[in-house]
Amino acid sequence: MNPPFLTTPSSPTHAGPGSRTLHLTPCRAALAAMLFAPVLANASGTTTETVLGTIEVKGQAMSGARAGYTSTRLDEDEIRERKISQVQELYRQVPGMAIRNLGLTGVADSIVLRGFGGGGHGGDIGFSVDGIPLNEAMSHADGYADLNVIVPLELRALTVQKGPVSPLYGNFNRAGTVTLETRKGGEYRELDLSAGSFGTLDAQAAAGLRLSNTQQLNLAAQLTRSDGFRTQSGSWRGTLAGRWSVDLADDLRLALSGRAHRARADNPGYLSRTSFRTDPYGKEPGVQNDGADKEFGTVRADLQYTANADLKLLAFTYATSQEFSRWFTRPVSGVQRQREESYDRSVQGAGFSLNGRDGDSTPVSWVAGVETFRERTDYEFYDGLDRRRRVNPATNDRRSELRSLSAFAEAEMALHALFKPTAGVRWDRFNGNCRLNGPEISTAACERMARISHTSPKLGFRSQVADGVELRASRAEGFALASDFAKYSLGAANLDPNVFRQTELGARITAVPDLAFDLAVWRLISSDEIRTVSPGVFENFGSTRRNGVEIEAMWSAHVDLDFRLAWASTDSKVTKNANPALVGNRVAGVPRTTATLEASWRPVAGWQGTLTWQKVGRYHLDAANTLSYGGYDVFDLRVSYSAGTQLPYTVYAAIDNLTDRKYATSVSTIGYATGAPRTLRMGAQLSF
Repeated sequence: MNPPFLTTPSSPTHAGPGSRTLHLTPCRAALAAMLFAPVLANASGTTTETVLGTIEVKGQAMSGARAGYTSTRLDEDEIRERKISQVQELYRQVPGMAIRNLGLTGVADSIVLRGFGGGGHGGDIGFSVDGIPLNEAMSHADGYADLNVIVPLELRALTVQKGPVSPLYGNFNRAGTVTLETRKGGEYRELDLSAGSFGTLDAQAAAGLRLSNTQQLNLAAQLTRSDGFRTQSGSWRGTLAGRWSVDLADDLRLALSGRAHRARADNPGYLSRTSFRTDPYGKEPGVQNDGADKEFGTVRADLQYTANADLKLLAFTYATSQEFSRWFTRPVSGVQRQREESYDRSVQGAGFSLNGRDGDSTPVSWVAGVETFRERTDYEFYDGLDRRRRVNPATNDRRSELRSLSAFAEAEMALHALFKPTAGVRWDRFNGNCRLNGPEISTAACERMARISHTSPKLGFRSQVADGVELRASRAEGFALASDFAKYSLGAANLDPNVFRQTELGARITAVPDLAFDLAVWRLISSDEIRTVSPGVFENFGSTRRNGVEIEAMWSAHVDLDFRLAWASTDSKVTKNANPALVGNRVAGVPRTTATLEASWRPVAGWQGTLTWQKVGRYHLDAANTLSYGGYDVFDLRVSYSAGTQLPYTVYAAIDNLTDRKYATSVSTIGYATGAPRTLRMGAQLSF
C-alpha cells in the first residue's frame, strides 16, 4: 500500500567515539529498501509474495501489499528518530498534509489533507488505533479525533492513506485515513526524556516483556507538562497503555488491552489582528478562564485464530468511555462571550475479519469483515458563562445515539508485473435517535434518525513498466453523513449521503541510484452536499472540486548527507452552491501549497544534524474569499549523538523556530493562533 521507499528503515548503527562504521540512516535505509526490497518478478512475469503473518489488526493481510493509491508509512525506528511528544508532529513528513495548530491546548488541531481543512478538529480524516476508530460521532464537530491519547513511543507504525481509498474505514475518510498500529511483541525497554523552554517536560516509556513461552506484555506511558509560551496556556496530560496476550493453543491467541488518559489545560484563545501585531504571546482582552478537561479510557479484547498458514481470523470487541469539557471565549457581535461544551461518550463495538492469501503462481492477498458499534453522547452546551459559571439556561442538553453496521472486503491480485489490480468495497448502514436530557432553548431537531446506507467501491492497479519504474492508478468513493444534529431531523429523512469520488494517477521511480521519487496527481469531486433550506428542512445541493499534485523525493547526495522533500499543491474550488456568488471561489482554510525540506548531515560517527524548513502557503479565511492569510515558513534544527553497544543511547538538542519568527499557525475569521517563538528542547533516549 505504500511507496517502497516509505517502508521500515533500519535502526542506526551505534558506535563508540572514534570508530568509523557505516551509519545506516533512515534515509539511506529507505533507499536500500527501495532498491532491493520491491516485490520480485519471476520469469513468467508473476510475483513472489511472503506468507501471511500473525494477524493482530484488521486488514493486516493487505499491509504487506502495495495498492494502486498513494500512502505514506512511518515505522517505529523513524518515529523514534523524530523525537516527538505528539503524534501529529509526524504529519509534516507527508506531502500535502499540514497542521493548522489552533493554539488551544487540550483541544484537537485542524489537519489539512487532500484539499480538506477539518481533519482532527472535524470529520475530514478517519483515525484509528489498532483498527478501532478514534473519531467521535457527535462531539465538538462530527468526526473529532484527539491523538493526544496515543504515546508516540508505543507506535509500531503510522500510515496515511490519501483520499477515501480504504474499505476498512467509512464515514470520516473523505480526505483520507490515518491508521496507528501499536507494538505487540518483542523484548525492549525504552525511555525518551526531554526538557525545554517554558517549563516543558516530557517523559515517555515503553516496554515489551516476554513473560513466558506463551505470554507477552507490552506497556507504554507518557507524562507531559508545560507552562506554555502564551499567557494562560499551561497544560499537562498523562497516558498509560498496555496489552497482554496469551497463546491458549498453537492456533489460538487471546489479547486484552487498555488505555487511560487524563488531560487538563488552560487556553488563552484567539487574538484579533491588532492584538496579534501588538503582542502575539498575550491574551485578547475579555477572554475568560478558558481551558479543557478530559478523561478517556478504553478496553479491548481480541481473539486470533489461525486456520492454516494462509487463513487467519481476528475477532474483537471494545468499549470506550470519555468525559470531555472545554470552555472557549470568542467574539459575538463584538463582545467576548464564553461558552461551555461538554461531551460524555460511551461506545461499544465488535467485529471480525478474515485475512487470507491464495495461490502460488498468481497470489491473492485479501481481507473481508463485518463490524458494528453503538455510540451514545450526552451533549451540554451553555453560552454566556461568567468565568465557567453557568448563568443562562442550557442551549443544548440532549443525548444522541448512533448505531452502525458495516461490511468490507479488499483484495490485491499479482496477475503480472504489468498488471497488479486491487479491488475493494465497503457497505455501511446507520440509524439512531436523539432525546432531550433536560430543558434547552435550542430549536434544532432532536428526533429519530432515519436509516441510511451507502456502498463505496474502490479500484486500483499497479504496473511495473521497467526496473525501478512503477505506475499506479485508482478510483475510489467515500461518503459523509449529514453533520451535527441535522441527521436527527425528520426533514433529513430523504437525504442521500454526501459522496466523494477520487481519481488518482501516480508514479514511483527508483531507477536512479541514491534517488527515490514519488509523484501523485489527483482529483476529488464532492457531490450531494447537504445544506439547510429552512429550519428543519434540508436538501442535497452543492459540490466542490479539488485538484492536486504531490511530490516526495529522497536523495542520498553523499555518504554523510541526505535530503528529503515533501511538496504539494492543491486547488480546491466550489463548483455548485445555493449562493451563485460563491461558485468558483476557493475552499476556505486550505493552503495553496505546503512543503517540507529536510537535510541530514553526519560529519563524524555518532553525530547527526538535521535542518528542516517548513512552508505553509496562502489560504482564504472566508467563503467569499475576501479575507486571506499569507501563510508562513519556519526553520527547525536538531542535533543528536548516538553511542553505546550494550546500552545504546542518544542525546539530542532541538531548536524549533530557529530564526524566532513571529507567525500564526492558524488564522480564521475568529482570530489568530500564535506559533511558538524560538524554543529549545534537550533530551535523551535510552534502550536497555
